[in-house]
Amino acid sequence: MTGEATRLLVRFGRRYAAAVRLATLVPICAIAVSRASPEHVAATASVVVVAAAWTCGYAWWLRAGRGTVPVALDVAVLLGLFASIWWTGAVEDRNTGWLRLLVTFACVTCQWHTSPLTGGVAALAAGGGAVVLLIAAGAMDVDASLVSGTMQAIPAAALSRAAWVLVHHAARQADRMAAEAAKARGEALVAAGVRAGEREFANSLHDTAATTLLMVGTGQVRSDADWLARQARRDLDRLRSGSGPPPEEADLVELLRADLDATHLTVDFDSPARLRLPFGVARAIADAAGEALNNVRRHAGTTRATVRLSGDARALRLDIADQGKGFSAADVPVTRRGLRESVSGRMERVGGTATITSAVGEGTLVRLEWRAGDG
Repeated sequence: MTGEATRLLVRFGRRYAAAVRLATLVPICAIAVSRASPEHVAATASVVVVAAAWTCGYAWWLRAGRGTVPVALDVAVLLGLFASIWWTGAVEDRNTGWLRLLVTFACVTCQWHTSPLTGGVAALAAGGGAVVLLIAAGAMDVDASLVSGTMQAIPAAALSRAAWVLVHHAARQADRMAAEAAKARGEALVAAGVRAGEREFANSLHDTAATTLLMVGTGQVRSDADWLARQARRDLDRLRSGSGPPPEEADLVELLRADLDATHLTVDFDSPARLRLPFGVARAIADAAGEALNNVRRHAGTTRATVRLSGDARALRLDIADQGKGFSAADVPVTRRGLRESVSGRMERVGGTATITSAVGEGTLVRLEWRAGDG
C-alpha cells in the first residue's frame, strides 16, 4: 500500500518535472533564435514556436494527467523537432545545442514521473534517436562534438533515475516507519483502553461487592441484615451495567439520588432539580461521591452526612461532608485505594479534581470540582 510520503513524492516529481521543462524553455528558445543564421531565423523561429507550445501542453499534462501515452508522444514530438535540422540549417550553423537541451531535460525529468522501464525506454528512444538523426544529417562531417554532446542525454537520464530511486526508497522507508509508529500508537491506545477498563472495573468492584463483603466480614454489618440482599443485588446490577454501550448523557442528580439510597446513612442532600452531563463525567462524579459516602459509613463513626451540589453543565462543585472522627492523611496506608483511585483518580480521568480536607476529631470534607473543557 502506497504511503503518504510516497504519494507526496510522486506528486512532487510530476510537478517538479513540469517546472523544470517550463523554466528551461525560455533560455532554450532564446539560444535557438540567437544562434540561427539570418537565412534560417524564420524557419528556426517556427520550430521554436512548436517546441514552446508542446512543452507548455506537456507541462500541463504532467500536473493534471496520468498514463504513459503522452510520454511516448513527447518522445515522438522531440524527435520530430530534431528532424527540423534538415530545413533550419542547424547542423551547418552548429545550432543544434538548443535541440540537445530540449532532449536532455526531457530525458532527465522523465525519470521523475515514470516507471524505470518506461523512463529507460523513453530516454534511449529520445537520446538515441537524436543521435541517429544527427549522424544522418551529416553532423559527424561538420563537427563530431554535435553528436557526442547529444549522446550525453542518456547517461544524464541514468543518473537522474539513480537519484530518483534513492529518494523513492527513502520515501518508502519513511512510510514504513510512519506505519510502524501508527501501529505502535494504535496498540498503545488499545492497551491504555484495556487498562482503563480494568482499572474502572476494579474501582467498581472495590466500591460495590468488595466493600459490602468487607463490611460483613469485619462485623460492621450483620450477615442477616434485612437490607443486605438488596444491596448485593444492586452491587451485581452495577457491575453488569458496564458491559453495554453507555448513553451519551446522564442526569447527575438522578445518579446521586440512586447512590444515596444505598449508603444507609442519613444524608442531607441539596442540589438543583437536574443537571445533565456527558455520561462518563456524570458517572465518574457520582461514583466518586458514592465512595466518599462509603468511607463515611465505614470509617467516620457517624451515620449522618451532608451532600451539596452547585453549578451547571459548564462548571460544578459537589461537597460531601461529615462531622465524624476525621483522619490524618499521613496515616492513610499507600495500599488503600478508596480515596486515591475511587475518588481522586476518577475525577482526574474526567478532567476534574478532588480535594479532601480532614483532621482528627474535626470531620471530613470531600470537594469534587469539574469544569467543561478541562478534560
